[in-house]
Amino acid sequence: MSGKAVVTVAEPRPDRTGTGPSRPAAKRVGWIAVAVWAAGVAAAFAVGWWRRQAGLATEDPLPPLFAHARFLSWQVLPAAGVAAFSVAALPTLTRRFAWRATLLVTWATAALWAVTLAASDGLDALTRPLKAPTEYLAGLPQLSPDPLSWLATFSDRLGGYTTQVRGHPPLPMLVLWLLQQAGLGGAGWAAVLLIGSGSSAVIAIAVTVRRLAGERVARTTLPFLALAPPALWVATTMDAFFLAAGAWGTALLAMAASRKSRLGGVPAAVLGGILLGALPYLSYGLLPLYAVPLAVVVLSRPRLRVLAALACGLVVVPALLTVGGFWWLDGVRATHATYLISRGSARRSFAYYAFADFAVLGLLTGPAVAHALPATLHTIWRSPRALISGIRAPDPIPGSMTDGPAERPILPVALLVGAALLGTLALDLSGVTKGEVERIWIPYAVWIIPAAALHRPPARGWLAAQALTALALQALVLSPW
Repeated sequence: MSGKAVVTVAEPRPDRTGTGPSRPAAKRVGWIAVAVWAAGVAAAFAVGWWRRQAGLATEDPLPPLFAHARFLSWQVLPAAGVAAFSVAALPTLTRRFAWRATLLVTWATAALWAVTLAASDGLDALTRPLKAPTEYLAGLPQLSPDPLSWLATFSDRLGGYTTQVRGHPPLPMLVLWLLQQAGLGGAGWAAVLLIGSGSSAVIAIAVTVRRLAGERVARTTLPFLALAPPALWVATTMDAFFLAAGAWGTALLAMAASRKSRLGGVPAAVLGGILLGALPYLSYGLLPLYAVPLAVVVLSRPRLRVLAALACGLVVVPALLTVGGFWWLDGVRATHATYLISRGSARRSFAYYAFADFAVLGLLTGPAVAHALPATLHTIWRSPRALISGIRAPDPIPGSMTDGPAERPILPVALLVGAALLGTLALDLSGVTKGEVERIWIPYAVWIIPAAALHRPPARGWLAAQALTALALQALVLSPW
């Protein structure tokens, strides 16, 4: 798309299928979902407070978050200013700017949003979390002088490493080591990597949505991605880098699957496969995230050569690390063993966190997504035939975003959202995640944000609600990340 692009929204249409809810009913269900969202978040904190007072939960200062309660006032004003300007300007800019310019503006906004939120605690808050003795940088000297020997003995010596290194495969450490070898060592450059890559995920997700659901829906999603509450932990946790790897791998797959891709999409498929193949070696908890690129495959039906190129890319990182001496299953076993003897996370209540972790996911996705989620999931429920055949289904509610009478793009968004939710459900019910999910959920939560595309633009009220959720969390919660 070139030049100024003006996007308009289709007028509401009556539901002629006889199966979709009426518009008033859809609104009512949406507001019920927001009430459930608020009640669930409040209940998670109330039960967490009660458990802590009763001596049943001493692992977390402010369950279900690994954080402390506090109060900021004027310190959040710069972030509030960014939010106010973005709420006013982004819905218009994302409709009128050329597509590439829109992506760059949104990326810059997302990065600025993350930085100003973190800077409410002072500029050193952008690097302070990375300097903690439990983090990756503290363990980086152990790779010297022989990183290959470190990799080959990683699982055997896991107990002697820092907390974050013990809880993850070796690839995050190798990424930081390569950054150091390039002359960009230290917490400052690590923060640049995490914030820059994590905020760039808004571009990757928008590109994916555009390929699957059309440019109009992608433009509607962009403001919500830019001001998403996960920005609180994009600056600065390594999970922001995990988000970027998964998002860009999926975006490259979506681009490769397009019939208009250059060279048949093979180069993009190989590169996307490399990034996606790295996911289990960045974090063991990223394995269920494969549901999202699988949804892209189901929706886009790529050519056989694209799938073959994707498969070649997928094996690159596993093959390199296996040849280097790291066997993934040994890493899983060693990490599980250190987890069981830890004094913290292993003692957390499964019953409480099975519920409370989803309350934290609700905080990360925000009230705008809560309002849109019932209609989003209803789309999947009423469209099993479309999921199998790849045909796009009708919109779930009259007045939803459409690209015209022949193209109904809500189903692709719904399937992406459903895939991310399925991944979080798998982690939650398996007990892999018990607490500290405010950062662990980040690679999943940002894929749920596109559900907000159901709100008719400019939707500034819902966008403001998302920003206020992040500001409230920043003002009331002090996170070590």
